[in-house]
Amino acid sequence: MPERTVSHGGVALHVVEEGTGPPVVFAHGFPELAYSWRHQLPAVAAAGFRAVAPDQRGYGRTSRPEPVTDYDIEHLTGDLIALLDDLGEQRAVFVGHDWGSMVVWHLALLHPDRVAGVCGMSVPFQPRPPVPPVSAMRARFAGEFFYILHFQEPGVADAELDADPGRTMRRLLSGTRVDRDAPGGLLPTGSGTGFLDRFPEPDALPDWLDQAELDHYVAEFGRTGFTGGLNWYRNLDRNWERTPHLAGARVEVPSFFIAGSADPVVAMGRPSAQEEWLADHRGSVLVEGAGHWVQQEAPDEVNAALLGFLDSLDHDEETR
Repeated sequence: MPERTVSHGGVALHVVEEGTGPPVVFAHGFPELAYSWRHQLPAVAAAGFRAVAPDQRGYGRTSRPEPVTDYDIEHLTGDLIALLDDLGEQRAVFVGHDWGSMVVWHLALLHPDRVAGVCGMSVPFQPRPPVPPVSAMRARFAGEFFYILHFQEPGVADAELDADPGRTMRRLLSGTRVDRDAPGGLLPTGSGTGFLDRFPEPDALPDWLDQAELDHYVAEFGRTGFTGGLNWYRNLDRNWERTPHLAGARVEVPSFFIAGSADPVVAMGRPSAQEEWLADHRGSVLVEGAGHWVQQEAPDEVNAALLGFLDSLDHDEETR
């Protein structure tokens, strides 16, 4: 796929793209890369769209600013708007997974005139809470281990994840799911201080991930470390403080949601709860048996659902 760099505000975004037509921009999560959309970009391009995916701020071959505050929601959504400007387009469909989902949901609130449609994966839309989210987590999970709280202190989780990128990526990609034998490390637990020990060491890679694919992740995170991605978590309360105008805001643009039925994020909150906040929701798809990395674990099902959503938007344009 063609690769290029989009520069704005002192940050160089590494971008891969394929196809021509209306733009569809893909935003990955933690700890992922533009590479995480390797199954979606060709399928969306073949359907007549310009499929574009950046390594987001702090990841891969994109810049990794040092200040933690450079990873707040204004910077993250601003990167996607700068990418859209570089494409020479007024609007795009934005697709996000995990943290990328949170970014594209916010993009639909902050810049609705630039969003033709929004699809979140794994992380449903969440309205602005009445209190800062990390503060609420500290009260709710007092005395328990919760990964988002573990990620707050600069340097702590960074050292744990950076120590062995192979172990980190192998365990996270293989074990971020809810099942009877391996409940997954994202759910709150009663004790402990480490994160990776909550994920089992796999006997073998899952059938959706081959060694070359794992090696690509390991090489990239071995080079960059994980601090850039962890800094996104360290801005959760800052994001809340800087967006009081989003209290009570609904997503007005067409929306869609995809997740795996065995995703621990889904286990922490019902996707159906988001629907009252989505004014033009076109549906939700739970892929049976898929875990957190749904677009990689079940690409055929995800691509079919996503193309159905894109087709509904095309139909909107045709009937205007």
